[in-house]
Amino acid sequence: MSHHAQTSLNGLSVLVVEDEPMLRRKLAAHLERLGADVTQADTTAAARRLVADLDFDFALVDVNLPDGLGLDLLREGAFRSNTGVVIMTAQGGIEGAVEAMRLGALDYLAKPFDPAVLPLVMRRARQARQSAREAEHRQAASAEDDFFFGEALAGVRAQLDRIIAADQRMQTVLPPVLVTGETGSGKSTIARWLHRHGPRAAGPMVEVNCSALPDTLAESELFGHERGAFTDARMARQGLFEAAHGGTLFLDELPSLSLPQQAKVLTAIEDRCIRRLGGNRRIEVDVRIVAATSRDLRAAAAAGDFREDLRQRLDLYRVALPPLRERGPDMLRLAQHLMAQICRRHRLPPRQVGEAGQQRLLAYRWPGNVRELAHELERALVFEDAAAMDFAHLPDEGGKAATLQNTGDDWLNPHFTFPEQGFVLDDAMNRLLQLALKQSGENLSRAARLLGVTRDFVRYRLYGDRKANPHPETRKASP
Repeated sequence: MSHHAQTSLNGLSVLVVEDEPMLRRKLAAHLERLGADVTQADTTAAARRLVADLDFDFALVDVNLPDGLGLDLLREGAFRSNTGVVIMTAQGGIEGAVEAMRLGALDYLAKPFDPAVLPLVMRRARQARQSAREAEHRQAASAEDDFFFGEALAGVRAQLDRIIAADQRMQTVLPPVLVTGETGSGKSTIARWLHRHGPRAAGPMVEVNCSALPDTLAESELFGHERGAFTDARMARQGLFEAAHGGTLFLDELPSLSLPQQAKVLTAIEDRCIRRLGGNRRIEVDVRIVAATSRDLRAAAAAGDFREDLRQRLDLYRVALPPLRERGPDMLRLAQHLMAQICRRHRLPPRQVGEAGQQRLLAYRWPGNVRELAHELERALVFEDAAAMDFAHLPDEGGKAATLQNTGDDWLNPHFTFPEQGFVLDDAMNRLLQLALKQSGENLSRAARLLGVTRDFVRYRLYGDRKANPHPETRKASP
């Protein structure tokens, strides 16, 4: 690594909180020469106002200030979680520095010090944050490594393993990955899997849904902006490319970006640098791009909705996820796998899918794919109390919900008689609630009006402690 790369602070925003004017200006001038965007404060009150409104990568904070202690800012949690705090303390103030580290500071400097050590201290602070992030990723990986591939995704797993093997050989400049598949098929999960198992697992994983970015904000979000770039730009701000430096940037639904923004993404991938909105400086970014789309990019490019050169650049590593309806018996194994995860998450006893439930799961087309399956499994935990779930609320092959069938054994039939073994009123209440939710389009307030109960009662039945059984009273339905 070159000396310039070791000392450059290009694009970083730094808050200097120091009451001694000469030292404060000296520190600010040195940081600005290294490319940082510096804001100065001389009291804890001024620092509080600044950190409430602005986002900083680092803060250099003196311990003793005219209106209090710099440690007070740490005790109050004034700094955001992404701000690395370095404490400056006079000689003999090591005890205060130790306290600062306990409160969340990443490092400390004993005065007097040479400003030339600042890049080293900030790099050390950044490494401390990365070490903590690496531990979090290891913990997350151990919790999520049971991702279910099954036989249907054996080809996908083999492709992922080839990508990881190539990444381990290259280590540095990693080409982009394109993940394709229908909505809800698991594209974001695959992106996270690639990040966790690749050589950048210790780096950041930044995710952005491009379809949720208005075109007017897309450039600022992705590439950042300089102070004064537009009316409300009171402070320079890192974009998501910079935030993902050293890690992975997941661009979900990338074709949603306008053609000009697609051109800027292509430039960032090829040149490995970006320019912030309103700025001229080239900022180097080392980012592995994982792009995802539910669209056919060839068709989109032919229609003029997607840049052909960007499509070609993304198409080196492609992972295509099949829809859930094409995964055959693996879908049942995935359902059981997801059910076990949901039960663990909610601390519920294990549940099984009954034979009737398996038939309904296989017959349903799953337009929402894995996301819809997980949602339906969670609904079944709420509505079905039997040990073996049968998913009676799912439409059958004719498109009719089983819960709407009026068979002779069904209490919705006017000729229904109570069975000798008794009737489970709680199940019937859940079923009525399900029918009301279906008719109301999942609107809790409308469902409550249909049932003649309060909205709180509906929420209680859906999410409350079933063991509490407070027997909320019904009310007269609103006309």
